[in-house]
Amino acid sequence: MGSSQSFCWVLLFCLLLSGFVAQTHGKMKEQGLPPLRQSKLKPNFGFDTSLFEAVQAVNEDKFYVPQECTKEEDRIERLPGQPQVNFSQYGGYVTVDKAAGRALFYYFAEANNPNKDSLPLLLWLNGGPGCSSLAYGAMQELGPFRVRSDGKTLYANRFSWNYAANLLFLESPAGVGYSYSNTSSDYKTCGDRKTAADNYVFLVNWLERFPEYKNRPFYISGESYAGHYVPQLAHTILHHNKKANKTIINLKGIIIGNAVINQETDNRGMYDYFASHALISDEDAQKINKYCDFSPEAKHENRECNEATDAAGRDTYYLDIYNIYAPLCTMANYTTPQPKKVSIFNFDPCSDGYVYVYLNRPEVQEALHANVTKLTHDWEPCSDVITDWGDSPSTIIPLLRELMANGLRVWVFSGDIDGRVPVTSTKYSLNKMSLPVKTAWHPWYLNGEVGGYTEVYKGDLTFATVRGAGHQVPSYQPARAFSLIKHFLDGTPLPDTKRY
Repeated sequence: MGSSQSFCWVLLFCLLLSGFVAQTHGKMKEQGLPPLRQSKLKPNFGFDTSLFEAVQAVNEDKFYVPQECTKEEDRIERLPGQPQVNFSQYGGYVTVDKAAGRALFYYFAEANNPNKDSLPLLLWLNGGPGCSSLAYGAMQELGPFRVRSDGKTLYANRFSWNYAANLLFLESPAGVGYSYSNTSSDYKTCGDRKTAADNYVFLVNWLERFPEYKNRPFYISGESYAGHYVPQLAHTILHHNKKANKTIINLKGIIIGNAVINQETDNRGMYDYFASHALISDEDAQKINKYCDFSPEAKHENRECNEATDAAGRDTYYLDIYNIYAPLCTMANYTTPQPKKVSIFNFDPCSDGYVYVYLNRPEVQEALHANVTKLTHDWEPCSDVITDWGDSPSTIIPLLRELMANGLRVWVFSGDIDGRVPVTSTKYSLNKMSLPVKTAWHPWYLNGEVGGYTEVYKGDLTFATVRGAGHQVPSYQPARAFSLIKHFLDGTPLPDTKRY
């Protein structure tokens, strides 16, 4: 079977688990939310699902790519419509392959903190595969700004993670957002290994541009399909640190949310979540458990399984499956003439449209130092130009074990009202690791309320739920998400007392 046909199967599977755009009934296209009945499609038609290993071809002499821009040239004086801020911002490109003309776009917000010079560097990655960390992480979740409904102005996020760290967002692989390649075939050869290799080359060269961060503690964070990207990049960093017998990148830990971890348990956990939250019938849930084989070795599903998963797709079709209790966007247009009243605690379901309009404004792109090659396509929250995805392992559990064995801090969190990669999926996946419990399950608190629940395992893996949060945890529960990341970066347990 041809590579493009293989890609269609795997992309449907991956996007089923990890797309980001909520249903908006026709105005914004649904980037990566195929009907649930297609959950039976698995990447097993000659598609590479083998365990991830760092790309050996990324030799040290190829790490350092000649760059055209400097740190000062990347400085953002001010984004259009932004409020006054007390931190520096940067945006621009890092070339990762000179011959191919492949370059990745980044946005960097230094810490909004008097102690910024001692605070760690935190990279955030969104998933997809093929979705933008600028679209979601930076502009709708944990970045310093959110976009107002007019698509022209910004307002401050007082729970931005750059109060706790120096915050770096990366659009990868090439073909996502503003990132590009001058070699069009690059868009047909994407995959987990190539993405990790390019992300690594990006980091090495970005640190040359920002040398003050070379020895700073470095952490990697992300959500959804970044449950692949984050551990794979961490593995690649460890691999090259060991190969060079020196610390090239000072990696200290990773944190992943509502993450794609293990294909079989991710799928089964999703349907069990639907059943336990009264989204599908008991009869269909029982059929799915009895007749569906979600293992990566399964090549075909039987009629009973197909009928039950089709019914589950119909029953959940008109929900925002990324937050099963959230309203849908019903606006007729992307934006409003005058900005609506905003609240950081009340996430607007039409935010995708506001961000789309804002990041396609020429004056915004100029301020960001983006789209310098004048791309032939609009900036999109999830890529339209990537046409193939060559490899996606069925599990990343071996990588989590490796990171723990190397003394890295590993946290996994889960918004408990996400239906796409729900808390049941994450719990099932972690249970596959059979880790001894260090700190038993208990509620954690913020402002005298339960923020979620947590359990700590021996080997320095912490699992935490975030109560009342959907797939994009910081969008729906910004204060609880900030508390989570602060405790992660500080290396302190989530509080088990209401006094906190």
